[in-house]
Amino acid sequence: MAPRKIIIDTDPGVDDILALLLAFTTLPEELEVLLVSVTYGNIDVQNCLRNVVSLFYHIEKEIAWRQGQGRSTGFDTLRKTKPLVAVGPDHPLNDDMLMADFFHGRDGLGGIHATHPHMTPDEAWKGLFNAEEQAKDPEMAAMAAELPKHTSLFEVSNLPAHLEMLRLLRESEPDTITIVAIGPLTNLAMAAAEDPETFLRVREVVVMGGTIDQAGNVSPPTPPPRQEHVTPEPRYRLIKQPPGPIRNLLNVRNQITPLAEFNTFADAYAAARVYALTSPNPHTTLPPTPPAPPGIPEGEAPPPFLAPYPDKLSKRLNVTLFPLDITERHLLTRGEYRKTVTPLLDAKSPLAEWTEAFLSSTFDKVESLQRDVTGDAVALQLHDPLCVWYCMSADDSRWELKQDEDIRIEASGQWTRGMCVVDKRTRKKREDSDVGERPGDSGNWLSNQAGNRLSRCVGTPGEKTFGCYMLKRIFAL
Repeated sequence: MAPRKIIIDTDPGVDDILALLLAFTTLPEELEVLLVSVTYGNIDVQNCLRNVVSLFYHIEKEIAWRQGQGRSTGFDTLRKTKPLVAVGPDHPLNDDMLMADFFHGRDGLGGIHATHPHMTPDEAWKGLFNAEEQAKDPEMAAMAAELPKHTSLFEVSNLPAHLEMLRLLRESEPDTITIVAIGPLTNLAMAAAEDPETFLRVREVVVMGGTIDQAGNVSPPTPPPRQEHVTPEPRYRLIKQPPGPIRNLLNVRNQITPLAEFNTFADAYAAARVYALTSPNPHTTLPPTPPAPPGIPEGEAPPPFLAPYPDKLSKRLNVTLFPLDITERHLLTRGEYRKTVTPLLDAKSPLAEWTEAFLSSTFDKVESLQRDVTGDAVALQLHDPLCVWYCMSADDSRWELKQDEDIRIEASGQWTRGMCVVDKRTRKKREDSDVGERPGDSGNWLSNQAGNRLSRCVGTPGEKTFGCYMLKRIFAL
């Protein structure tokens, strides 16, 4: 069976790393990972990149350890085909950058690079991704040239991530590459704006993002018991603002929304623009062009990544959405993890030691945010790994998808930015020939020729068993 070829667009915090590990432990006939496209999100893009490099570093150590122990090596698809790693932008299309470092830690992995510095690869990796710095610094160039000899599991792309995406799509047969988007959709929106027709060669875009009926997850953290008088640090930071009381007030005021999921909220414009390509007429859901930035005269053409799409496109984009409604139901408990990893820690597995270092702090963070769940019952929600599992087993009839749902993204609302908007009214649709805005149908919600058309996952093959299944695949058990 031919593998599904995938591009993983990611902002590695904790569950992104688990998703990447799951993808790399697949069989060659299940998945082929062509590209890891790195974006900002949970933390800044340089920390995201460092976490990707750290991942390969520890996988390489784990493979050597397993071989020395006479164990199953695993990581079959990764050992067969080395993926590219490319770096994307460090900010959203049209807003300040937010980071989820309250939950994931300032480095995205619970502070592991400070608490466990021996687990962090040396700084030479930075030169791999910065040709300009290599040209300025011969010593960095020499280190960068030497590093690939010790890093045999990935290849470096010096193209921006969205251009690398387009290159792979252009050079492959149409409908053969799936993009798994588990961070903000900025890279995808930039690729779509750069060359819409090439972007539409993608087979499917699988997105972890949004929330339909569940509450959002973009809000200040719950204060711990008996400390209500302490003002908690905001979960997401506007890092472009200087430190101090003004930034803190802006954080609390601007980052409270009961409706948005983080990836969508982090770049609502990007999400809205990508989803618009699922529409029979993308202009009907494309977000309005924002005002010109300070110093730019009004009326000048918007930057290319905010310009309208062409009037005629060859096809609609195929998007499958995994919102919080389904991802929050797939859990990895601390008890399940301990049961699996303890014998491996005793045997000195490098991968077990690395994951223990950041997952233990993550379970502690989850426990600190909950009043009624403690000990082994504390659970991590497996948002991003679920998208990889879908790509591994999409032919399984137990996946339940709601088809052609008109899900739109609020890109600029005062209280609703990043919200997934769905029309839950039961009003009759208009005739197919009835096109355009009509009195009583502002936004063309009742027109068959307008609105987005997304698939949404509403059921999976193993809600209760996925966490253990993922661990067994990652640790080749």
